[in-house]
Amino acid sequence: MELHKIILVDDHSLFRNGLRGLLERCAACRVVGEAASGEEFLAMLGGIDADVVFMDFAMPGLDGAQTTERALAQRPDLKIITLSMFGDEHYYQRMVEAGARGFLLKDSPFDEVVRAVETVHGGGTYFSEPLLGSLTGRMCSSERSAGADEPLSARETEILVCVCRGLSNQEIADKLFISKRTVDKHRANILEKTGCRNTASLVVYAIRQGLVDLL
Repeated sequence: MELHKIILVDDHSLFRNGLRGLLERCAACRVVGEAASGEEFLAMLGGIDADVVFMDFAMPGLDGAQTTERALAQRPDLKIITLSMFGDEHYYQRMVEAGARGFLLKDSPFDEVVRAVETVHGGGTYFSEPLLGSLTGRMCSSERSAGADEPLSARETEILVCVCRGLSNQEIADKLFISKRTVDKHRANILEKTGCRNTASLVVYAIRQGLVDLL
């Protein structure tokens, strides 16, 4: 059983305690650290072994997007899951752009929390369905119009769907019987054509274009 080592970043201790209690019910999850602010989290990051981070957006000092950008600059391997209350979806575009891989409501059921951890830990991207419906309508105008003048090729579309399913470039290459270098080139073209910055942006784009269903 692969262990998921988790850090909780939220300025409300009551919420952190509750989330820790939930996660400790899962044998594959271990909370290895907590922080009440972005600054506190960044200060501890170099000395702690973690895979997944639950990140609040609205915190005093650095917000969730700023903290995510700085954390990923230090540790690109981290998988960050954004936590928010319903109605705060306008923050999520910033978190998508910052590089977050998971997007959850704070009142999500326990099984969905664990599913999000397992999905992002495995290299995928996770969206709560209620959030995704709102988020796809809020993406910036440059991404909404992206691809209109230069549509994706059939191969690029095939690769995009694989990306949305959480496959790595090597896994896509193996699946499609092409080289990883070819996948790398196609993926770079997809990002340029769509105007997306990262995997989470690509997932939103693909769903909005009807290329994949809600994940």
